[in-house]
Amino acid sequence: MAEKINESHQRFIQVLLSHGIMEGSEVRALHRHCCEVHKVHYMHDKLDDFVAVINKHLQPLFMQIQKGMDEEDGKTYYALVNRVENDITKMASDYSENELELFRKMMELIILSDNGFAPSTDILNLADQLQGKKIKKDEVQELLKSFVKEKWLIMRDGEYSLHIRCIMEMDHYIRNTYQDLAKICNICHNVAIQSQICETCGIPMHLQCSAKYFKGQSNPHCPNCNELWAHEIPSLHESSSEGPSYSLAETVRVQDQRRPNVSTASRSRRK
Repeated sequence: MAEKINESHQRFIQVLLSHGIMEGSEVRALHRHCCEVHKVHYMHDKLDDFVAVINKHLQPLFMQIQKGMDEEDGKTYYALVNRVENDITKMASDYSENELELFRKMMELIILSDNGFAPSTDILNLADQLQGKKIKKDEVQELLKSFVKEKWLIMRDGEYSLHIRCIMEMDHYIRNTYQDLAKICNICHNVAIQSQICETCGIPMHLQCSAKYFKGQSNPHCPNCNELWAHEIPSLHESSSEGPSYSLAETVRVQDQRRPNVSTASRSRRK
């Protein structure tokens, strides 16, 4: 018999929903905070079980808490994902149709690139390719800032890539739209935007998956074709500390009093 959802689970959902995506250490702190506030027995190694109970009850709402890995530093992130609106239309409440068209073109530019990044100059030039109302270059720059702030894009040295939130929420869209063109990591089997690719057989690997797989190997070979791996092995970033962040928990105590009801919020996301 499935465990019943309680107030600690509901509070957890509401806070995660309001943030969109949260880093693993923040989620562990939130888990502890929710249990303590509602006097539920807390065990630091039971976060996965706690989330599994929530996901069981979110199934009728076509929503799920998913866990993903940041492509650059390997940190774990959690996001509340709508399994129905798994495409760009979920952004429609925040952006106009021509802004969404521009974002689609940005995504394509990034996904089809060799290194998973698109230069800002190339993105600015996309404004000239829009079918509907044109967007000025200075408006595109402001739009890019918004996409970064809302965690749809990341920016590094004047180039843009997809944030882990975007990769997680748009997973099905990327796979269905680009099919054979989308890179799928040979190790974790998730979409890989930033990756290394075997020069012999062409299989991609996330940078952090490559770092973990080849750790300690002086003469690495491709896990698929066994040919020499020609790339420099990336540095392996250790996961963040398991300890809770009490500063986050203190913030939650103030913020979660204003959280929307999860049923209402989830319905609004599906419209």
